[in-house]
Amino acid sequence: MDYSQATLERIFILRLYSGEVVHETLEAFAEKNNIKSAICLFLGGAEDESKLVVGPKEGNALPIEPMTTILKGVHEGCGVGTIFCNSEGKPKLHMHGSFGRNNNTITGCMRAGVKIWSIGEIIMLELSSSAKREKDPKTGFELLKTQ
Repeated sequence: MDYSQATLERIFILRLYSGEVVHETLEAFAEKNNIKSAICLFLGGAEDESKLVVGPKEGNALPIEPMTTILKGVHEGCGVGTIFCNSEGKPKLHMHGSFGRNNNTITGCMRAGVKIWSIGEIIMLELSSSAKREKDPKTGFELLKTQ
């Protein structure tokens, strides 16, 4: 395990509009407001045909082949994630969410493209931190580096 310490800075309350893509909107907001690291909480609705990454096809196989799923119909959702800058200094969101409709629920990474349906509420807690994301050559993932 690696770790570092952070302190809480600014707190932002965001309302996203119908059709906005969660990760694109939050990354653009972070860049515009010079946010290098943050915790993000999401509550709202996901539009029909929003996409989630729901796992690798094979757990230990390389190269990693992501599995995606498409939401059928509007879903209720909640999520939690972090923003840290990558090696180019761009803020990158890593957020997982759970989305439900009727008796069915799906959980996955929202990076594939979750679009807001009517309600998108975000609480963004900016952190003062030296942590960042660095590309791992083995997996291709931008992994958190705490120091």
